[in-house]
Amino acid sequence: MRFALPSRAAAVSAAALLALSLASPAHAEALPPANPYAGPAGTATMHGDTESSDATALPGPGAGPLTSNRAALASACPTVLDGSDGYPVALCTTIFGLTPTVHLLDPATGDSIAELAIAKGSLLGGVYAYLDNRDRLVVVDGNDNLLRIGHRRSADGSWQLSVDSSFPLAGAIPAGDSVVGISPDWQGRVWFATAGGLVGTADDRTPGGAVRTLALPAGEQVANSISTAPAGTLVATTAATYLLTAAADGTPRIAWRQAYDRGPGRKPGQLSWGTGSTPTFFGPGTGTEYATVVDNAAPTEHLLVYRADTGAQVCSVPVLLAGGSGSENSPIGQGNSVFVASTYGYPYPKLPAGAGPSTPSSSAFRGGLSRVDVRPDGSGCDLKWDTTVRSAAVPRLSLGDHLIHTVIRNPVIPGTDWTSLLDPYSYAEIDPDTGTVVRTKFLGAGFLYDTLQMVGTIAPGGVVYQGTTTGVLRISNG
Repeated sequence: MRFALPSRAAAVSAAALLALSLASPAHAEALPPANPYAGPAGTATMHGDTESSDATALPGPGAGPLTSNRAALASACPTVLDGSDGYPVALCTTIFGLTPTVHLLDPATGDSIAELAIAKGSLLGGVYAYLDNRDRLVVVDGNDNLLRIGHRRSADGSWQLSVDSSFPLAGAIPAGDSVVGISPDWQGRVWFATAGGLVGTADDRTPGGAVRTLALPAGEQVANSISTAPAGTLVATTAATYLLTAAADGTPRIAWRQAYDRGPGRKPGQLSWGTGSTPTFFGPGTGTEYATVVDNAAPTEHLLVYRADTGAQVCSVPVLLAGGSGSENSPIGQGNSVFVASTYGYPYPKLPAGAGPSTPSSSAFRGGLSRVDVRPDGSGCDLKWDTTVRSAAVPRLSLGDHLIHTVIRNPVIPGTDWTSLLDPYSYAEIDPDTGTVVRTKFLGAGFLYDTLQMVGTIAPGGVVYQGTTTGVLRISNG
């Protein structure tokens, strides 16, 4: 169904679908709890929810012919979120000038209907952001201001984006450092982590709100986003995984720390020397019993699972055995299952400052996708399947259709592993029980369609929004 403004009937239909998905016995071990200070579960953060499960109750496109539309924004768009009003919001970075820019998208076409530039930040202009419970984009700009960006119609009927509030973090963040990840906790504070290993909370609900910080051990950096659940905040540095809680005044404190094998150096297809994971909460009951990341061990990396309450290690399982064993992507976590995709050898056109050379210096992109299940009694984990799917995006698991949704980058010359500027890209659906690709749809070829290991978002109505190096793809049945 095409629409310019979601109707009441459409909203009711989406709500009913979500309720059915959560109530169905097949999904009894479904999703982590919805954060009251974030937007709709499944579409409020880059990884779906504040727990970074990369799972959603919403189904993707149903059976039938698929269509795709490319919004050409001359920008890389790693974050596409969807609020309760049905209007997607994308955080992009322009190709020329590297200016971070927020786009409001037309839900009927995926085209930009309003845009707002913000101050330059770190890689891709501040990749991580989230929607709050008023559908405002929450992001830290390059001047270390915590912004809440809203959208509304103007008097002439056109759409506008505007900064509803700006809260300074600059006094708490050292010169030369920058915020990497942000996420709200269950008390309404905004947690943040910086590239230099500083974690903090900010209460921007009042003009004089407090900012409290804690420096993690010297030398540890943060290269990925953070995750929040009722039990606390997960942060993965280049050396260890942490669960942090907050004192009454908001000051972060360490509940537990688990070091991991960071390997001899940054692997090709990764953006930093260490884990490529945004840490993920998952579990069969509350959806938050466990925490997981991948390490950077060489030659084979491991999926690490911990008890979220104590940090006790449940298992360390070698993964991505059939393809390249290295990942820049956050795992999918749902029920007792975890899925991790390989990025080993993926050709990024730009690396963060200070990334350093990779070890080895280069590699083919062979792909890889693994499923690991935690045993029902919690006594360990087992590798269920391991494939060479060449996923070029962070996969998303739908409980609504029981499929994994991603984009596959095929070699322009079949049977080879090397990548080229002419490679074709296809939307793909994968059976999570077997790892088998069950449906594909050709999207296009070349740089314009490179999804660059960015995340796709499944929105109500069976629509998938997928960022690329040059804009946003809208994939649907009509």
